[in-house]
Amino acid sequence: WRRVAHIISDEIFERLSGDSGYFDTRIVYVAESGPQNKRLKRLAIMDQDGENHQYLTDGSFLVLTPRFSPTTQEITYLAYFKNEPRVYIFNLETGQQELLGSFPGMTFAPRFSPSGEKIIMSLAEKGVTDIYTMDLNNQKVERLTNSPSIDTSPSFSPDGKKIIFNSDRGGTQQLYIMDSNGRNIKRISFGKGRYATPVWAPKGELIAFTKMLKNKFYIGVMSPDGSGERLLAQGYLVEGPTWAPNGRVLMYFKQEAPIDDGKSASVNLFKIDITGFRETRIVTPTDGSDPAWSPLLPN
Repeated sequence: WRRVAHIISDEIFERLSGDSGYFDTRIVYVAESGPQNKRLKRLAIMDQDGENHQYLTDGSFLVLTPRFSPTTQEITYLAYFKNEPRVYIFNLETGQQELLGSFPGMTFAPRFSPSGEKIIMSLAEKGVTDIYTMDLNNQKVERLTNSPSIDTSPSFSPDGKKIIFNSDRGGTQQLYIMDSNGRNIKRISFGKGRYATPVWAPKGELIAFTKMLKNKFYIGVMSPDGSGERLLAQGYLVEGPTWAPNGRVLMYFKQEAPIDDGKSASVNLFKIDITGFRETRIVTPTDGSDPAWSPLLPN
């Protein structure tokens, strides 16, 4: 009955606002527990309101940055197995997972392309971090950037024609846009501070990001040309924005200031309207980080 209620809520939302809803969606995230020096991290999934919670991995290996496929009920994530980073695809319908490969130089977990046929990621080699894509049909890897800087956190535009990423090629960590083939690289962030973890809105009109300025972290949005920057949330550590499928709400995680007693500071999931109002904590059984929002579930 909860699923039916979510579907009805989406229909009401669409009639009132003209936009599709986000109630019939799920969140995958990293569930964290234990002390700082022995942190247990498991993949977990739940409805967008925190209900129907379940764990997908048992904590026997470290997992990071899960990301949903835009076209299927699959997620890709980064796992450390015997201290070696590996990329997996997890099928949520069957519970089966597939190893895509081991990437010793991986610095950021992959994201799917809008078609779901490629993943994009950053790999480090000989002290240089560049952006690559992998074709999931033939596992062919293509290098997109080639610079002595650190290029990371790539995210496709909804039409697949552009890529947003962050790079220190200009001396500080800033946001850049390039064509999907790696050409025409252009810086778009010019505000004070450093920028990271950019992700394109589902309709393409905004880019969400993490900003670091004067010992504080912020979640913000800007237009793809860099104009109209707005900061929506702030805290000691606020990071990892992910969009609701209608582009009206962002989810992210917040960590409190560390405590000097061997315990880890609390880490929780929050969501906020893109107007900057109605920040709400999503209650989870344990601490939570690295959320990723699913597309609307198939009927």
